[in-house]
Amino acid sequence: MRGRRRAVVVSLIICDYGGGGGIQGDGVGVVAEGDGPGGAGTSTARRAREVLAIGPFRRLWGVTFLCSVGDWLSLLALTGLVTKLAAGYGWEGFALSAVVLTQLLPGVLFAPLGGVLADRFDRRKVMVVCDLARGGLFLSIALVGTAWWLFAANFLVGCCAMLWIPAKDSAVPNLLRRPDQVDTANQLGLVMTYGIATVSGFGLYSLIAGVPGYLGVRDGDLEFRIAIIAVVANGLLYLSSAVLIASRIPELSGRTARREAPGGPGFAVMMRDGLRHAWRTPLLRGLVIGMTGAFAAAGGVIGSARLYATSLGGGESAYATLFIAVFLGLAAGMATAPKLSRTLTYTRLFGVTIVGAGLGLAVVSVAPHLWFALVAVAVVGGCAGVAFLTGLTIIGTRVEDAMRGRMVALVQSLMKVVLGLSTVLGPLLVTVVGPTVVTVFDRSFDVDATRPVLLGAGVLAAAVGLVSYRQMDERALQSSSEGR
Repeated sequence: MRGRRRAVVVSLIICDYGGGGGIQGDGVGVVAEGDGPGGAGTSTARRAREVLAIGPFRRLWGVTFLCSVGDWLSLLALTGLVTKLAAGYGWEGFALSAVVLTQLLPGVLFAPLGGVLADRFDRRKVMVVCDLARGGLFLSIALVGTAWWLFAANFLVGCCAMLWIPAKDSAVPNLLRRPDQVDTANQLGLVMTYGIATVSGFGLYSLIAGVPGYLGVRDGDLEFRIAIIAVVANGLLYLSSAVLIASRIPELSGRTARREAPGGPGFAVMMRDGLRHAWRTPLLRGLVIGMTGAFAAAGGVIGSARLYATSLGGGESAYATLFIAVFLGLAAGMATAPKLSRTLTYTRLFGVTIVGAGLGLAVVSVAPHLWFALVAVAVVGGCAGVAFLTGLTIIGTRVEDAMRGRMVALVQSLMKVVLGLSTVLGPLLVTVVGPTVVTVFDRSFDVDATRPVLLGAGVLAAAVGLVSYRQMDERALQSSSEGR
């Protein structure tokens, strides 16, 4: 059970921390795919320099760094603090899970509301208010110093994040100059959130925790004080972000379409219209279907990863190595997505890579050795990385500005709900199925329960990828458009 709980926590951390690293592109029409000035044929370094040369985007990239460092730092700081504050309650072992879950819950409940706010109000003001609130909440955690307020404030911080992320992601497309800068903007955002900021956040916590030791300080309450200092530093990071957004990035308030008048439709109507638009638009319907299947398969993998590692004859090291292989594959997939888009359009590439991930997962389910499994898992991660980056690109370039915030929020909410549920259901299915013995040519083989579960997840992902491909195929989209 300890291994399963750890797998659940890992999956929730992946989907909830990092401040929404996906950054969408220009939002001015159809994606410009192929070679051209700054296009897919240009080197990655040159395209990155061109995007970072855009002042407003570069400053927002720096703000993303501050907030992402705060997100990762809060994971360690709050876990360390609640362990001390809740020492008398007898559930210190659940500190990490409780911290993650209290920030995950707002994503399930309020993500659609964040999309409506992003489409209705000035996005820069929404971001400033949310950062001020997050900074104040973290400072209040240090001042109040009780476990119940830590969880309550962390829940409110998660609510602010669900408002901040759609506002940021839907505003960024208006900062870029050309549609062919979409992939590069996405890559820069993901590298910052899950690379630079992750290392910086964990490194900052290590620095804070190590300073007393370097100074020779010995105190019975030292760990508690370290956690308090980290929480205060976290609050200051968000307050700094609010100041920078308010004073240095006025372009975030810009729109490519006229906003609704004050007497326009209410929140409920806007939310309903957003969901209706997503379902009635074949492109977005295919995107939602594809992401649902991909997240469900990913959750099943994460939930059964520990037992799967055991079936390969490995232990904790094999379990950790499998996750390393997944993330290396993700990074490689995100890096190669722009080159692949020169062969297939984004709408086709999305469905093809989800099918590829499903087929790769089927191979993982029959892997006889760890090295074979590592290669197959890396392939699955690579396909998932291409699909994830492609999906973000489609939202940023094919969804109009007035609707983009709700689509970003829909994907965020979908990711958290489906990934969270499937992460829990995966181990349950493994328990229900149980190990079996298969006899082939008078030879008996022990089949671990994770194998049929992974095979089922792979078949599900491949089938959903085919449905998504058919929904998003250019010929089908053109026929649908002509029919209207």
